[in-house]
Amino acid sequence: MNDLLPIEFPEIAAQRPTIIAGPCSAETEEQVLATARALAADGIRIFRAGVWKPRTKPGGFEGVGIEALAWLRRVKRETGMYVATEVATAEHAAAALDAGIDLLWLGARTTANPFAVQEVADALRGHDLPVLVKNPVSPDLELWIGALERLRNAGIRRLGAVHRGFSSLDRGIYRNQPQWSIPIELHRRLPHLTIFCDPSHIGGRRELIAPLSQQAMDLGFDGLIVESHCAPESAWSDKEQQITPATLAALRRSLVIRRSDEATESLHALRREIDKCDDELLELLARRMRIARDIGRYKKEHAMPVLQAERYNDLLDRRAAQACDLGMERDFIRTLLQAIHEESVRQQMHVLGE
Repeated sequence: MNDLLPIEFPEIAAQRPTIIAGPCSAETEEQVLATARALAADGIRIFRAGVWKPRTKPGGFEGVGIEALAWLRRVKRETGMYVATEVATAEHAAAALDAGIDLLWLGARTTANPFAVQEVADALRGHDLPVLVKNPVSPDLELWIGALERLRNAGIRRLGAVHRGFSSLDRGIYRNQPQWSIPIELHRRLPHLTIFCDPSHIGGRRELIAPLSQQAMDLGFDGLIVESHCAPESAWSDKEQQITPATLAALRRSLVIRRSDEATESLHALRREIDKCDDELLELLARRMRIARDIGRYKKEHAMPVLQAERYNDLLDRRAAQACDLGMERDFIRTLLQAIHEESVRQQMHVLGE
């Protein structure tokens, strides 16, 4: 995967962020053209619209289908924009190729199904066009990478990823939890991969799109794919997470794009301090594990069980409260302590097995 090419088009200047925008669904020819013209007037060069819209439950608007591809062709012809749509089957891919669609993406539900990904990859074999892959519904990095690899094996080199967040029973303020650590790890594993953020699907509400877009830029994402509709309040699907072209224009002007080469000596000094803290943290963890093994030996000698649930619960509660007093998030410290406790239990189990 080291031979991947960036998602670029010859007539679009290479700059951060690359913006892909358009309505969630292509509803009518008039709606598609009105939105595209407004976006083009503000300099957006890549137009997106869902032609096929798989919904969680039947009965909702599931897209116009192949007829809407002609509307995208008209957008391309009249505005000069590149056009993009989602494909989920070999038939979708073939129809999009025949229509001259410039960019395709695989949705989260498709990415989660290796059979579907392989079907689309086979249909695209031999065609040189960029393809974006949204993260799967669940936070499974290997599944995400696997989908990208299937497309690369089919000869697609202009590959990109789209971070659209992950489904969770506890949604909080977001429609899909960002879990930024997963796309960050994807970038570490595949440094040549172009990565977009989809703040519309992460937030689920239009007022969250701007702050999520800025977070993505602060984390070094290459671009944004934003749902924009000429009349979002009357959209036939996901109206709460779509913004007008004018709102998108204001969002673009508000973004702060930080250069990656602006590291000063002061920043290098702070990073050295971080490295020192990490060294000390590892030494403390190693010391804690040595004590955990000593505890394991004591429990072995006195026929005590490894897991002491009451103490563990007390530890989580006390340390979580302490972390809050120190300016850290309760959920963060609980996750950290759970990982440390799991390793402590593993160390003690090893002692008991000696």
